[in-house]
Amino acid sequence: MESIEDTRTSQNNLMLQLSGIKYNYDSAVPSRLERLLRERELRKSSRSQNANEGIRDGYRDSDVLGNGIELCLSDGDKRTREEELIEGLAAASLSNGFERQDGRSQKQRLLVVANRLPVSAVRKGEDSWALEVSVGGLVSALLGVNEFEASWIGWSGVNVTDEIGQRSLTEALAEKRCIPVFLDQETVHQYYNGYCNNILWPLFHYLPLPQEDRLATTRSFQSQFAAYKKANQMFADVVNAHYQEGDVVWCHDYHLMFLPKCLKEYNSKMKVGWFLHTPFPSSEIHRTLPSRSELLRAVLAADLVGFHTYDYARHFVSACTRILGLEGTPEGVEDQGKLTRVAAFPIGIDSDRFIRALELPPVKYHIKELQERFAGRKVMLGVDRLDMIKGIPQKILAFEKFLEENPDWRDKVVLLQIAVPTRTDVPEYQKLTCQVHEIVGRINGRFGTLTAVPIHHLDRSLDFHALCALYAVTDVALVTSLRDGMNLVSYEFVACQASKKGVLILSEFAGAAQSLGAGAILVNPWNITELASSIGYALTMCAHGREKRHHHNFLHVTTHTSQEWAETFVSELNDTVVESQLRTRQIPPQLPSEVAIERYMGSKNRLLILGFNATLTEPVDAQGRRIDQLKEMELKLHPDLKEPLRKLCNDPKTTVVVLSGSDRNVLDENFGDYRMWLAAEHGMFLRRTEGNWMTTMPENLSMDWVDSVKHVFEYFTERTPRSHFELRETSLVWNYKYTDIEFGKLQSKDLLQHLWTGPISNASVDVVQGSRSVEVRAVGVTKGAAIDRILGEIVHNNDVKTPIDYVLCIGHFLPKDEDIYSFFEPELPQGQAATTRNKIANHLNRNTSNHSAGKSGHRAVSNRVPQQASTLDKKAGSNENGNWWSMMRDRMTVHEGSSVLDLKADNYFSCAVELLLRTSRSLLIEAVKPWLG
Repeated sequence: MESIEDTRTSQNNLMLQLSGIKYNYDSAVPSRLERLLRERELRKSSRSQNANEGIRDGYRDSDVLGNGIELCLSDGDKRTREEELIEGLAAASLSNGFERQDGRSQKQRLLVVANRLPVSAVRKGEDSWALEVSVGGLVSALLGVNEFEASWIGWSGVNVTDEIGQRSLTEALAEKRCIPVFLDQETVHQYYNGYCNNILWPLFHYLPLPQEDRLATTRSFQSQFAAYKKANQMFADVVNAHYQEGDVVWCHDYHLMFLPKCLKEYNSKMKVGWFLHTPFPSSEIHRTLPSRSELLRAVLAADLVGFHTYDYARHFVSACTRILGLEGTPEGVEDQGKLTRVAAFPIGIDSDRFIRALELPPVKYHIKELQERFAGRKVMLGVDRLDMIKGIPQKILAFEKFLEENPDWRDKVVLLQIAVPTRTDVPEYQKLTCQVHEIVGRINGRFGTLTAVPIHHLDRSLDFHALCALYAVTDVALVTSLRDGMNLVSYEFVACQASKKGVLILSEFAGAAQSLGAGAILVNPWNITELASSIGYALTMCAHGREKRHHHNFLHVTTHTSQEWAETFVSELNDTVVESQLRTRQIPPQLPSEVAIERYMGSKNRLLILGFNATLTEPVDAQGRRIDQLKEMELKLHPDLKEPLRKLCNDPKTTVVVLSGSDRNVLDENFGDYRMWLAAEHGMFLRRTEGNWMTTMPENLSMDWVDSVKHVFEYFTERTPRSHFELRETSLVWNYKYTDIEFGKLQSKDLLQHLWTGPISNASVDVVQGSRSVEVRAVGVTKGAAIDRILGEIVHNNDVKTPIDYVLCIGHFLPKDEDIYSFFEPELPQGQAATTRNKIANHLNRNTSNHSAGKSGHRAVSNRVPQQASTLDKKAGSNENGNWWSMMRDRMTVHEGSSVLDLKADNYFSCAVELLLRTSRSLLIEAVKPWLG
């Protein structure tokens, strides 16, 4: 007889086959898409089976691991690296289920953190409270979510200062699986009423910052922002107190933009997601916010950032790119090797709740009453908060225009406008209320009769049953938001229209337009004429047209539910954490500083090869504004490095070489007072600081291409604002670091196309593309090729008395510096050498982005060669031959510098560093200072 688990597995496999999804379990690790599809199918299968069968005793989760990957390993199978990796993914808890001791599936714990709890509390006595479920989009969306063991953390909405009240409220809320955050009255005023509602909310809805009293605004902004950060930390403290390993923390909305950072500082392994329920403005709007950079970086601490629409996600990535100077990718935003995934997750509703409500007796009673009340008239409906961004005045004015142009409809249509009051103490809202009442009164006085008026306006909310009935009898729903995150009213209307099949008129500025746009009539609410015309079109639409539109919208609303929304977000968040672990496994380790210091102290002759730009240079701006272009272009040695570097240079056992692509004057200005070797323009010019510059350029080096490339660079510099190019003796560099990011990338592609098809099509040059630069240089002008010549010159100047037995290379940009690292590779048999070099080059290029090294804020990667790297003959290098060194130096030519290396793999260290402009310290300080005692 087939076991329950076998049946379940067979059903899962059958479902995958029917879905056309093919998995190769012999491959290393399923792709991200395969994992998510697998997870989705298993969720559906589990949901349907639980509904039909329930959870039976004896079911074992071990057959299908947490990440949805089936392991069919026999006892004789060997544990390969791939199998271990898959088991590691399973341990990361990719799915919703965990295994309890009794073998049953335990739901994954979900901590939902929002500004307000889903219940309102009213104090009845010293230690007694009355709780009532609140209304709102997020509450409605999460009511139907039951796949997680969810707890809600938020502010209770009341000021509770006494210990007895806080304890009793905490106990009462615990029964509702709610955990309160107790905020004092002043913090609420500054944080919620001040920074959230007066600064962030208007700005995110494209309303300008307040300007009434600029001095007062500036002062209040500072105190409000401080309260905002304080409140976010208080939320984080409550989360940390209730967090258990494996929990998913889901932060919501603009009130808690600092929360991801606070949580990650407490526990870097915590799974943190952040979701915004409002629009996210374009970067040009967001950059007006004084605290723009801090908020963006705080949000980027999350593993997954979600928005309602792709437009909002795109705006967020653009803001991070243009304001912070970070790298935007199709998957999200990359910052110092950490990828924050950014994606769109359109929210939904619990559609079944509304569909079932239509069969309830109270709803049927309300429907009958409304049908009798408005018999013979078409019903138009608007349900909004009384808010500036809901477009209520535009909606009513458009209805007035429709009645003006269509007198036959004046006794045949009625507009029911439900306007729920909000923030009644704010002058702007009071002004809006008066404006709406004035327009409604004017229209009713103009077009009303003794028995009927065209507009019924209610300044209050309706209970759930009455609202469902109103949705059900409506012929045309009007959603005219000027700017809206999603607007779930449109979803609720569609869910209640199974029999009526009414028409939805939807603003194109509402997030719902991205989901329901095909079945709705999209309008620009600012265009009153267009809106009035759309009302007429909706009222006269044929039954077949209404049915087609309704079918499209109803299918979307019933499939993209709130439960599916939450499950998809948490599934993506779990998978994002897994992806991060996979990337971490592929990143080479950081520079082993302790080992490097130990080898350094035990060596007899050391060689330090250091880059300059972004390796030894000083930071320009600690706040990351990236606007002082002239100051950034003046390359200066980091002040904290001057004394450590001087001590290193004065050590007779240490030879320091600064190898840079910069010209000679720049190196002279920064290192002229040090006892070291300077190599300018990738080593083509060389000097000891006590001597003169010499050239190491090959005699047959052709530079005929320079003038034509210069003309191309000049042309693109003129047409690309804030770009510049440098003309060096052996290369030309075009830099677009300070230009608009997107425009600079487009221009660089155009420039490369011009170069390849014109000036350099037949020239012996190399083109190196930096992160935001293009360099054209003669073939053979590389730092790696220069190392051999540099070492030869060092030996001929008697700077090295014994073979070099320790090398440390620190550079910045891997594609430019990789040839330095590979120079110190061991010499392998012919045929193997090229293959090994290619593998190492590819390995380095793949890992340009790495995790930060310590607290310095840099990105570092070490690549120690695992072979004997000496090129010396063992006999010649033995201690028995005391005259070996003098004989070798006499036989050497300038270009035989590699022969001075007596280097073992354990004594070679290489490190790639990326210095961000906001960093205040250099990796070299951390790596070198301990060596000096």
